[in-house]
Amino acid sequence: MENWTIDKVRRTFLDFFKAKGHTEVASSPLLPAEDNTLLFANAGMNQFKKLFLGLEKRSYTRACSAQKCVRAGGKHNDLENVGFTTRHHTFFEMLGNFSFGDYFKEDAIKYAWELITEVFKLDKSRLYVTVFREDDEAEQLWLKNTDVDPKHIFRLDEHDNFWQMGDTGPCGPCSEIHYDLGEGFKAEKPFFDNGMPDFDCGRFVEIWNLVFMQFNRDESGRLTPLPKPNIDTGMGLERITSILNGKLSNYDIDIFQDLIHFTENLLGKSVPAELRSSLNVIADHARSTSFLIADTITPSNEGRGYVLRRIMRRAIRHGHKLGFNE
Repeated sequence: MENWTIDKVRRTFLDFFKAKGHTEVASSPLLPAEDNTLLFANAGMNQFKKLFLGLEKRSYTRACSAQKCVRAGGKHNDLENVGFTTRHHTFFEMLGNFSFGDYFKEDAIKYAWELITEVFKLDKSRLYVTVFREDDEAEQLWLKNTDVDPKHIFRLDEHDNFWQMGDTGPCGPCSEIHYDLGEGFKAEKPFFDNGMPDFDCGRFVEIWNLVFMQFNRDESGRLTPLPKPNIDTGMGLERITSILNGKLSNYDIDIFQDLIHFTENLLGKSVPAELRSSLNVIADHARSTSFLIADTITPSNEGRGYVLRRIMRRAIRHGHKLGFNE
């Protein structure tokens, strides 16, 4: 099996889309510029919000990025899950490709399938696709443009397949690509009686979300079509790196293992199995803390600073559990 470091996966993704005419755009800071609706940058599309709304024009209509994200407060809050599931993080990188009124559903689907099956060479028989329950077009485009197993396409409701950045703003139906970790991942009942996978059981990893940005939602909840439909996709860098290396947990990839080994060496003794989750918490929270402080957010009693303080306190608490008391 090829050794995929996190840096190699990131570079492969960005180079693939640059070859498809996308401009590589640097990650924006975790402190959202000009957007008071967000606690932290939580998705690749945050920095392109005005482009999606048609309020800004740039020299490019296609972009790709690896965006620093924190989800530890507000609508997207994964804090209490971190360390105890195989794939939740407070800090992570979101790989994304974007179209601002250029291409739409068909090309987004073609690019995604080409990258994961021809470049990353994932086993097609392990791939599942979901579409929004009313999106006939997306399902037809999957069948027409890829060789995904038709029995592996499922329709889901708003909760799973309609994406929005916050309570207001750009939004639209989406199509998710899931990867089956296989029987090596112990799940009580991975499939429902109708043959549909239980996408919440842990065995099926959502690796890529293709958002078909068609609407703007206002304060009253009303949807109005955007001036031009756009594409916004998000692929978790840590998740895809884990899958490419045949791991069952994100914490088994290079970036986390380095931090976990460093923590164990500091402790000076091996950590028993029942406390290994504390090592995961510390590794994840060390990344969040470092990147938040680097982006000018400091611990305090309110707002963003309070969330950072909670993250630090949670890491320290798990340090105490392991025996760090000084």
